[in-house]
Amino acid sequence: MDRTGRPIPADEATRDCAVYRDGLRLPGRWDHRRALAHVRETGEGFAWLSLSRPTAAAMDAVAEVYGLDELTVEDALTARQRPRVEVHEDHLVYVLRTVQYSPEGLDGDENEKIRTGQLLVVLGADYVITIRGGASREDLRRLQHRVDADPELLRPGPAGVLWALTDMVVDDYLRIAQRLEDVVERMEDRVFEPDDIGDIEDIYILKRETLEMLHAIAPLTAALRLIRTLKAPLIPKVVRRYLGDVLDHQLVAADIIRGIDSRLSSLIDAAAVKVQLQQNTDMRTISAYAAILAVPTAIAGIYGMNFANMPELHWRWGYYLVLAVMATVVWLLVRLLRRNRWL
Repeated sequence: MDRTGRPIPADEATRDCAVYRDGLRLPGRWDHRRALAHVRETGEGFAWLSLSRPTAAAMDAVAEVYGLDELTVEDALTARQRPRVEVHEDHLVYVLRTVQYSPEGLDGDENEKIRTGQLLVVLGADYVITIRGGASREDLRRLQHRVDADPELLRPGPAGVLWALTDMVVDDYLRIAQRLEDVVERMEDRVFEPDDIGDIEDIYILKRETLEMLHAIAPLTAALRLIRTLKAPLIPKVVRRYLGDVLDHQLVAADIIRGIDSRLSSLIDAAAVKVQLQQNTDMRTISAYAAILAVPTAIAGIYGMNFANMPELHWRWGYYLVLAVMATVVWLLVRLLRRNRWL
């Protein structure tokens, strides 16, 4: 609340605010002003402010207290950015994208199997601000539980939050990539089964969703490489070393997703060819039956003309002879077509 009793816009967007010292969360209730003021008065620890979909007014209120520039405020209000890192005069802006996956579909939409969200981190010397924009609320909850369970993660200070968050998100990339590999393997087995035509639509939907994931995670590689080369005090040497391990996992996840995308493209081509072959086989079978029926139809048509001078009409055994000829020709055609695999 401000002095007039009205809620501060930043408080409305705040999902959590805390002060950490030696990796441990200090007790008490904090807001974005008191947390930073306490850290700077004591000269120990750092403030961690977590925001969710802040408005322009909320970000202006936070920027006033934390000394953020206009570009940082604009970044915080912009959704669906590419993963990247920007170094400002006294803080660092870091963007990464989260990924959710459900084989049954998300929010009841079976065609949306993968959803990406955005997490933006503003890292200062004595504070860290995490801003959720489209990312799942569960992502920051898991991060909170993780750092509370293992205080050593925050020993390096605010940069520890950046590392822990990146490590958690990249682990999600790897987990989802491995699940997608299993799905693609099952699709491959189904596509190449002789008696299964397969469904190209399912393959295309998964390819579209996988491509969205690839566009979300691939740029993170360049961002992590840039952070590792930074010599700024905002990123301690120990954190740069930890991020090197995260970068290795990120490269593996990106390579797996690229491989999956390539395999799905090949599967779409293979499934399309299989459908065409099946259609050709069906048309060949239909043509074979049409050829078989053409002979008795032609004979029946001839003897159905009923001209007066048709000697066969008065033969005693003519009817049985015609039926025998029809049956013989049909039997010969069936044998011939089966030998040529038309039936």
